[in-house]
Amino acid sequence: MYDRPAHALTRPARIPGARTAADERRDIPGARKAGPAPAANARLLASAQGPTSPRPSLADELTGPGSSQGTGRTRPAATRDPAPAAGRTRPRRRSVVAAATALLGAGVLSSCSVPASRRSTRTADPAPGLAIASTRRAQLMQILAHPDDDLYFMNPDTQRMLDAGVPLVCVYVSAGEHDGRNHIPGAPDVPADRPAYSSARHQGLRQAYATLLGLDRFTDWTKGIASLRGDRLAEINTLTNGNRRVELIFLNLPMHTTRRWMALPSLWRDRALGLQTVVAEDSPLRKAVAYDYDSLVDVLVGLMEQYRPTVVQTLDPDPDIQHSDEATRKKDSEQRGYSDHADHTAVACFSWAAMVRWVADATADGGQVPGFVATAFRGYYNRHWPKNLPAPVVQHKAAHLVPYGGDPAWECGNASGCGDYNVGGMRPLTNKKGWVRSTHHRYPGARPVVATDPDGRLAAYGVLGLRAVRWRETRPGSGQWGAPDDLGGGPLAPALGSAALPDGRQLVFGLRFASLGGHGGPNRREVVLLEQRAPGGEFLAWDGLGNPERDEDRGRRIGVPVAVTAPDGRVHLFVRNADKGLSTRVRSTDGRWDRWRDLGGEEVQDGLSAVVDSSGRVHVFAAGRERVHHWAQDVLGEEVAFRADDGADLPAPGDAIAALPAPGGGIELYYRRPTAAPVTAVRADGAPARARTLRFEGHGPVSAAAAPGGPVLLGTDLHGRIQLHTPRGVLTRTQGTQPLSGPTLAVTRSGTTAVGLGADAHPWLWYPQAGTAG
Repeated sequence: MYDRPAHALTRPARIPGARTAADERRDIPGARKAGPAPAANARLLASAQGPTSPRPSLADELTGPGSSQGTGRTRPAATRDPAPAAGRTRPRRRSVVAAATALLGAGVLSSCSVPASRRSTRTADPAPGLAIASTRRAQLMQILAHPDDDLYFMNPDTQRMLDAGVPLVCVYVSAGEHDGRNHIPGAPDVPADRPAYSSARHQGLRQAYATLLGLDRFTDWTKGIASLRGDRLAEINTLTNGNRRVELIFLNLPMHTTRRWMALPSLWRDRALGLQTVVAEDSPLRKAVAYDYDSLVDVLVGLMEQYRPTVVQTLDPDPDIQHSDEATRKKDSEQRGYSDHADHTAVACFSWAAMVRWVADATADGGQVPGFVATAFRGYYNRHWPKNLPAPVVQHKAAHLVPYGGDPAWECGNASGCGDYNVGGMRPLTNKKGWVRSTHHRYPGARPVVATDPDGRLAAYGVLGLRAVRWRETRPGSGQWGAPDDLGGGPLAPALGSAALPDGRQLVFGLRFASLGGHGGPNRREVVLLEQRAPGGEFLAWDGLGNPERDEDRGRRIGVPVAVTAPDGRVHLFVRNADKGLSTRVRSTDGRWDRWRDLGGEEVQDGLSAVVDSSGRVHVFAAGRERVHHWAQDVLGEEVAFRADDGADLPAPGDAIAALPAPGGGIELYYRRPTAAPVTAVRADGAPARARTLRFEGHGPVSAAAAPGGPVLLGTDLHGRIQLHTPRGVLTRTQGTQPLSGPTLAVTRSGTTAVGLGADAHPWLWYPQAGTAG
């Protein structure tokens, strides 16, 4: 807990043996000594200690620690034993202080936090310089609360990776049994049978993933029992088609306790709680398994260690604040005060706790950081914002929910049911909640951010193993990346922000899980900064820039930091705040940061775009529910302010907005309208809007860069391929690893370059040539 207000002044914390940014800035020519910083800016805070514990150093801060398609008949298989990798032994552990326990209201999970384990545990040292494991073998792991969360909220991303041959393992934490009634629309209610309903939903998943693999929905699966950590067991279903492979692991924890409390949120909050799994009908596993908080985290860590995923997809650990009347909230299946199901939040929290612990265990005693990328997906958020998928993508996405929903008339070979009947047929498309019509990432932004070093090499900054890393080209224009340099600072959200100082030094900003302590312990997110010591060189120590929200729960809701440097040398930092408006801090030319300020404005989505126009004024654009929202300086050097009258006549955006300075003044905006495939281009200069439609069809946000021949746009086509819109036409990347979301553009001496991360957790680089497919 903070024991002083955010404006109190204190000294920065240090990594033991390291120098702070203020210390090292003295060695930079022309730099002045930074003055005192606010408390929120002073340290990267601790997670394991309770609210009355003394503040630890940075190195000590982490010492505490739905519906789907499926297949048909299955055949038994041998038990799978997740043995550790050859040559690896389980690392020793050291004791930590347990966090205090706080019981929240039943059925409500307002935020996630990682309680310190009753057993000893390890957490990764946030200092830089650790070795990073490398593999070119892609592996996707999804951790879901319910059967169907992947099909509703993670597709089409999952399908794109499956189509590219990336093997997939899905871990379903709950049994999805709800009240035990597999409701058939238009028919009388059926008796409650939780094991049977869980089995029917599993069958629906088999049907769905068989079709995703290009097979008949009733294709036989291999059904067996997986051995997990702690001598626990779980059902595992496996299906392959050529080089494509899907494994479904059903942990099958209950959705409700005997007192009708929501079980997974309760398990997250209450260390004393134990749960018995639901044994699904037709499962080879015939005995219930006991779980508590620690054992669930251990099981997830063990699965990560076994499968070594390069991409981990999970749900939203910190959903938006959403106040609905009680009738609407219940109808929308949302937790009180937040825009998502409480199970989604709890499982996302467990997933992040497991990722943190996996990195900690792997790096103990000099081990390597696991090389993986995390992606978090919004859930019921989709209900509250414009739909961002065009019709062809929605139809394809919804088509894979049809075999999941199944039909009671099908002969699938499962006596308990052939799917989740309430989700069958056209119902995903007719459902007014519209979950299937959008796919939103919790942490949108460039993955990676790119800069050009003084020697002409590209440098890419991303997050690998929850830590900041830097890749650099082997030589200018080579198109080949060297090994990643570990910059530390974790655990970080997946997307970074950046800005370049006038002398060429880079600033890298991250959203850090500053503490993940629950049960009355600290639960904080903070914005952190990594400042380059010299252009193209190494970096100073990490600095904490705090959080615009003083309340810990509200502070969880902030977005990915975005920054831009003005011509006067000041750096403007922006984040979406808990009220879904905009907050800012500004760094002066001597390195001092002012306090956080709330810029107000109306509600917007995350994925901010900050830009400087030709006159030197700073602008920020964001996508609202019905219009573009705009903040700007009225006069060069003054404060950025919300411009309520701007953007009202611009076409409504369906996703994040890209902005570029326009020739002759003003700003050119590029974005897709709700449900639209083409890109809209429009000037935001106060004149009447004259929108143009660009033949650049696809889905998701676009990024833009000013090139010598005219603006270049980067986006994803309707099939998930990367494409460029140039003055000469559209180019499509058809080779290389399957890209993840968030590719970015760089304009180099060799021309316009696209850079992104692949499913193998390695960066890719594309120098397209006019007239080629890439």
